[in-house]
Amino acid sequence: MIATLTRTFSATTTRRLLYKAPYLASFSLNHFATMPAISPMVTFNNGQQYPILGLGTWKSKPGEVCQAVKDAISCGYRHIDGALIYGNESEVGAAIKAKIEDGTVTREDLFITSKCWNTYHSQHLVLPTLKESLTNLGLDYLDLYLIHWPMGYQEGGAKFPADSNGKTLFSDVDYLETWKGLEEAQKSGLTKSIGVSNFNKKQIERVLAEGTIKPVTNQIECHPYLNQRKMIDFCRSKGIYVTAYSPLGSPDRPWAKPDDPQLMDDPKIVAIAEKYKKTPAQILIRYQIQRDVIVIPKSVTKSRIESNFQVFDFELSPEDMKTIDTFDCNGRVLHLSWVNDHKHYPFHDEF
Repeated sequence: MIATLTRTFSATTTRRLLYKAPYLASFSLNHFATMPAISPMVTFNNGQQYPILGLGTWKSKPGEVCQAVKDAISCGYRHIDGALIYGNESEVGAAIKAKIEDGTVTREDLFITSKCWNTYHSQHLVLPTLKESLTNLGLDYLDLYLIHWPMGYQEGGAKFPADSNGKTLFSDVDYLETWKGLEEAQKSGLTKSIGVSNFNKKQIERVLAEGTIKPVTNQIECHPYLNQRKMIDFCRSKGIYVTAYSPLGSPDRPWAKPDDPQLMDDPKIVAIAEKYKKTPAQILIRYQIQRDVIVIPKSVTKSRIESNFQVFDFELSPEDMKTIDTFDCNGRVLHLSWVNDHKHYPFHDEF
């Protein structure tokens, strides 16, 4: 297939074909010495395409993320996942601007995600906060905008509002109102697609029942210790893609305990990595890709950013996929337990 493409088409045409061909995921795109590897695409329920592999920027510190995004774009990433609450959108935007100006990419080559934070859930606040993200990023539109969490926080002040005892202050805004704001944003052209993040099954069902636009994705924590098989199957039945954040188990989380299991140190993962002559991180990323799950590993280290992208030249066997499936132990890393009394807290249900 690849040889035929190379003989028949110009390099530019070949690149475009590869860019839009998810079924080539098991081939090595590095056969094309004149171009970086490009992530295969998924097609959302609205017809928009999106790279199955992107760069996550959660926990990427100011002063580091600009160079990380530039390195990512240089080695082939075209999907950058961010959020207003991460506090680094201006640096992400500076990196995007630099890579457009140096001719590496055009805006149309890139797929940029941001998210509506919990203190902006009222419908009339959605467009202003989206526009704030656009200003930070230096962009005219987003490719994807998500409701970050289903829980609304008190509006009009701090992004983490709390009382004198440190207890988070809630709002009573229903996420369905927020969804109406996202629908308005898509209709106005500020974003090409809209979706949700950290929603459970019942919450997605409410959005599907009451909304006029279907979410294209539910971005959730997903890794072998938190397999999310039931959520993936449910979303797939509704034409919704799952996007996996923390696909490596969030080893750099500041609240980790010394005796917490480390997914990338798991002996079975290490053994599988040795079998394929790959890193544990590459195995974990490839695992999600073969499940048809969008995956957004985070790194600010150039060598790891590049390594995490080198996952299209091998394929995990069905037996190894089944082995990794057995790791599931409901091992959620991000509980947000301090807001578990919110009426829209998503993790009381099984999924």
